[in-house]
Amino acid sequence: MAERLDLEKNVYNKAQYIKTINTSFNELGVTTITEELEVQPTVEEFFVLYNSLFYDIPALGETNSHQFLVRTSGEYINFDEAQGEIEALQAEIAQLRSDLLKAQMENIKTTVGESQDEQSNVALDVLERELESASDNLIEASNTLANNTQTSTNQPASSGGGSGGTSTGGGSSAGGSTGGGGGGGY
Repeated sequence: MAERLDLEKNVYNKAQYIKTINTSFNELGVTTITEELEVQPTVEEFFVLYNSLFYDIPALGETNSHQFLVRTSGEYINFDEAQGEIEALQAEIAQLRSDLLKAQMENIKTTVGESQDEQSNVALDVLERELESASDNLIEASNTLANNTQTSTNQPASSGGGSGGTSTGGGSSAGGSTGGGGGGGY
């Protein structure tokens, strides 16, 4: 019952061994660049993940936070440079509105002055002071809003900051309609 089993031993010299036997590692977790790129999420997949994790991401932090994303993305697109230009243009708009309001008030003063009505002149002086005050408040509220927007930390807005700008804008609008449209545009 004993079966005979013949064993055969193949011996290779060094040159034959390298040609015959594969000595590279290909199953120990080493991935190629192509394989890594296939595993990377696409931009669409990234934003789907971002939206699903939005409220799980901490608001503040040096890394892995909304603050980190804003800072690094802002650096990438030169956001500070653009923000400085926006602020300069907003300041110029505020100055031009103020100049326009003054020119319109001078025009109204000239028209009312020709009528020689003292009551109209007094009412015009009161209106002019109110419009200047409203204009100053509007510029201040605009600057405050711009500063608050830059330093936002994803905190709920307080009711005081938003209502101040609204009431100031309402004063300017009311004055603008009485004074011939001087404060319009808001």
